[in-house]
Amino acid sequence: MFTRRLFLATGLAPAIVRSQPRILDVRRIWNQAPHNAFTDLVRFRRRWFCAFREGQGHASPDGRMRILTSQNARDWTSASLVQSARGDLRDAKLCVTPAGQLMLSGAAALTPSTPHRHHSLAWFSNDGVHWSEPHPIGDPDFWLWRVTWHGNAAYSSAYSTQVNRNLRTFRLYRSEDGRKFHTLVENLGIPNSPGESTIRFAPNGDAVCLLRRDPYTGQPPIPASAATALIGRAQPPYTKWTWQDTGTRVGGPNFIQLPDGRHIAALRLHDNKVRTALCWLDVDRARIEEFATLPSSGDSSYAGLVLQGGTLHVSYYSTHEDKTSIYLAQVKL
Repeated sequence: MFTRRLFLATGLAPAIVRSQPRILDVRRIWNQAPHNAFTDLVRFRRRWFCAFREGQGHASPDGRMRILTSQNARDWTSASLVQSARGDLRDAKLCVTPAGQLMLSGAAALTPSTPHRHHSLAWFSNDGVHWSEPHPIGDPDFWLWRVTWHGNAAYSSAYSTQVNRNLRTFRLYRSEDGRKFHTLVENLGIPNSPGESTIRFAPNGDAVCLLRRDPYTGQPPIPASAATALIGRAQPPYTKWTWQDTGTRVGGPNFIQLPDGRHIAALRLHDNKVRTALCWLDVDRARIEEFATLPSSGDSSYAGLVLQGGTLHVSYYSTHEDKTSIYLAQVKL
């Protein structure tokens, strides 16, 4: 177990503190590998589980998925370690299936001896400790970045991992069991290097997608001014989408909807200092408004979000201390 606590001073006037979300605590919960990054967080069977990638570097062939667990969100221990001989395991994501299993998903950056660059995978567990064999999901060279369940079906938007980012395809998958995904929309027609994305579902069944786009120095180039996040919306059966440009460049997009209908996003922001930020996400006007900056800099963000008892729990990674490490923040709403 490894825990380090950071005490924060907001520097805000009392009246503003009372009217805004307030950071209660930030603690480092893991840094045992040379590089620890790309997190997710979930509550499962009255315990906390945090998953992330660890390896020798940001991209290294030894990448594996570490799963931590905690009873109280303060003291964390390692529950399991998932590895693959197929290559570097990246972007661990957690969710709970309608059948009551814990689902872990991510993508394997395949070894050079294979004909493809990437393949998304999923594992299943009844306790967060013992995991099934990996199930290939989606199509080769399509990165299903996050799986979201709605009713008895799982959805995931995915981007093709083309070397030329101008040729990327962005598609939508659906699954009835989390093990076999079929294409729901072949190509959503997003220009300018679509990438990581999160889909959430409103109480009325509407889908909302927050999508990252990336700059590109190839031909033709994609300037940073054109690599801004998009918000997409669709009604069932989710085959027709409308998109709005937020005007903000982001990384690691994740968001949830609060009981009062507002949306909170955890993002890597690139304006001025690169950092992990908590933001209000206005899905109607496609606006992103930062309300808190978590202790962070450089290689950071990729957060997991869980609202529990009026407190938002945020897992993320950052390189603002001695090395790239995993942190957990608690924010009072």
